[in-house]
Amino acid sequence: MKVLLPILFFGLFLSFFFSNCSKETFHTGDVTLNFSTDTLRFDTVFTQVGSATRSFKIYNPLNKSLKISKLYMELGNDSKYNINVDGLPGGLVENVEIGPKDSIYVFAEVTVDPDQPLSVSPFVLDENLIIETNGGTQKVVLEAWGQNANYIPSNANAGGVAVLSCDFQTETWDDTKPYVVYGILVIQDCTLNLPAGARIYVHGGVALSPDTVVYSDGIIYVGENGGLNIEGEEGNPVIIQGDRLEEEFVDVPGQWAGIRYTSGSLSANISHARILNSIVGIRADSAANLTLNKVEIRNSSSSGLLGVTAKIKATNCLLADNGGYGMQFEIGGNYNINYCTIANYGNEKSALRLSNIYCLDQNCNEFLDGNLYARFNNCIIFGSQKDEIELFDGETAGFDYEIKNSIVRVKDLTKPNVYPDFFDHCNPCINGESTDHLFKNVDDQKYQLDTLSIAEKKAVPISGITDDLVGTMRDPAQPDIGCYEYVY
Repeated sequence: MKVLLPILFFGLFLSFFFSNCSKETFHTGDVTLNFSTDTLRFDTVFTQVGSATRSFKIYNPLNKSLKISKLYMELGNDSKYNINVDGLPGGLVENVEIGPKDSIYVFAEVTVDPDQPLSVSPFVLDENLIIETNGGTQKVVLEAWGQNANYIPSNANAGGVAVLSCDFQTETWDDTKPYVVYGILVIQDCTLNLPAGARIYVHGGVALSPDTVVYSDGIIYVGENGGLNIEGEEGNPVIIQGDRLEEEFVDVPGQWAGIRYTSGSLSANISHARILNSIVGIRADSAANLTLNKVEIRNSSSSGLLGVTAKIKATNCLLADNGGYGMQFEIGGNYNINYCTIANYGNEKSALRLSNIYCLDQNCNEFLDGNLYARFNNCIIFGSQKDEIELFDGETAGFDYEIKNSIVRVKDLTKPNVYPDFFDHCNPCINGESTDHLFKNVDDQKYQLDTLSIAEKKAVPISGITDDLVGTMRDPAQPDIGCYEYVY
């Protein structure tokens, strides 16, 4: 009996010791997991129903075990992705343990039917995989291609810069399949031609940081010795817009950054085109020489057409429903605008801004300036604000503007301490009121002329311009003001 008691106590001690050692403890405080990638991309373009699998690793940076409470796809049952986490499959995986300084694999599978409508399977299937740990949330982006298209340059370029160069030759995008620009496309030492019927969809937008807006994706950037010619036809325009074609995205602005012609760019001719849903529709920088004919720029989140010391000629163009200025010309430049409609409704910016100076500090002690030469003929410059024209003459460079045979809307602009001589430069002009008949239906974004429009028969014929934006012949003696000729 005396021998058995020590053995019994020793056995109980061992049992207690090992049971306590087997109870693993987990880190329960804040933690930031590390991932082998922040974006998991699938580089397969499916021409028929198919699937692909990719993987990444999650690392525990701690010297203590931790437990991931949940991993799941953001869209839930509507997701195109299935995940498998360290051998555990499902749309929702819970209580995944990672040992100290250890890692686990996450496998993701995407299944694509490229023949489904874009409302079901858009060009780019991007979705967040959500990882919740100790009350904190992190994410990894999953990106795949949902449609059979030409992806330029590839989907591995998201957030990156790719150069389209053809040794000073010409490249034409004439495939019947649409083109999807993915990332920042720089056209350099090359001229890109977009023929009638081309459909260009741009994936991207901006990234917001605490201090600034960074243009990260979705830019068509015409660089040095580069050219972009857009050559649509009557009834068969070239369309450039964001890549989300579902009904709820039709009028959403700011889906991609826009087209930018930089200093040193060469060919810049755009005809019969629609530029939709960007941040800035088209920007032309110093020394760029841009010609626009029968072009629509609509639903940008900022300015529709921005010229910075540029040379721009625009004829029969519609700039409407933009979040910033319709036309914005800064630090001078040379501008010749004929038969254009600039309709700015529902925002606080004016339809037109002209400036010959850009202030680099609050008091404008340091600035950039350039001579401004601007001519507007037979144009509608109108919107919901009482002043739809904004002028800024820094008086350090030329400020030569003239508006003729046009409809404008101004009020405070003509006050004695602002620009009292405005109508010396806008002559003859009609200063319209909000109650005037002008457009067919602003609420429905229809900017054809109303039956009793004050624009009818008020223009003056311009040699060589015989029709309007959509090919309707203009009255040879008494045409209408704006991009549309009224159809009786």
